[in-house]
Amino acid sequence: MTTHGPVLPLWTCGGCDAPWPCGTRRRELHAEFDGAPVSLSLYMGSYLVWAAEDLTWVPAGLLHRRFLGWLR
Repeated sequence: MTTHGPVLPLWTCGGCDAPWPCGTRRRELHAEFDGAPVSLSLYMGSYLVWAAEDLTWVPAGLLHRRFLGWLR
């Protein structure tokens, strides 16, 4: 279990206070979803939708980059 989960409604990391998903959580997610990039994309897409409901002041492009842009 990770300590780098999201702290809602601001979507900061519970482990390091960086914007979630932080670098540590991204590495953990890559390891957890190793060999399943589509599943990871769907998983993070659901978080993007959830975060967009809370972070209404953040431009959609920035949220997309934050939640999905690192998945390449």
